[in-house]
Amino acid sequence: MKSTHIKGILPIICSGLFILLFAQGLYAQKELISIDAYDRLQTVPDTFLIDVRTRAEYQFVGHPKRAYLFPYMFMTFKLAKVGDGYEYQYQKNEAFIEEISKAFKKNYNLLIICRDGKRSAQAAKDLIDAGFENVFNIKHGFEGKEFPYNEDPDLDKWYKNLARQNEVNGFMHRRHNGWQWWGLPWTYEMDPKYLYPPDLSPKTSARNK
Repeated sequence: MKSTHIKGILPIICSGLFILLFAQGLYAQKELISIDAYDRLQTVPDTFLIDVRTRAEYQFVGHPKRAYLFPYMFMTFKLAKVGDGYEYQYQKNEAFIEEISKAFKKNYNLLIICRDGKRSAQAAKDLIDAGFENVFNIKHGFEGKEFPYNEDPDLDKWYKNLARQNEVNGFMHRRHNGWQWWGLPWTYEMDPKYLYPPDLSPKTSARNK
């Protein structure tokens, strides 16, 4: 009886493991590094790059060439203490999904980028939940992670402590593995074709030209 019972359970266990591994594989495919995203943008039809940072970041920090601006969050005038310093707070763009839906079809390949991969991951999840089929988060974002950086949270904390204690040059500056770090094309140019649609008047909009 025990042998029969085990034989009956094994296929179920194996099937469950296969589904789990397959799901993990699919999830991994939804995250790209910058160079992979850039290559797809050049070679795969119906592929679009969407920058979900704020207007100020897009304009003054710069942005990837051919990146469409659709802010996932807007910066507010509210300050809050974060760690040892202060930061202006964000509020979510409630029209984000609506505006994306007007511009892109659900089966397009949408490559999502932000500063370091955090906001873009949230934006990608919302787009998937809204029914978009091919959404990819660009890992490390436009500027990259704060230096030094390690994928392992414990090592990341350890290296940052070492860098702080030894006053390492560039400590906590964003220059690790992002779009700029890879040397990929970027610009400060503000082309109306790529700007957030609600910001454009009929005279400045170039999307339908």
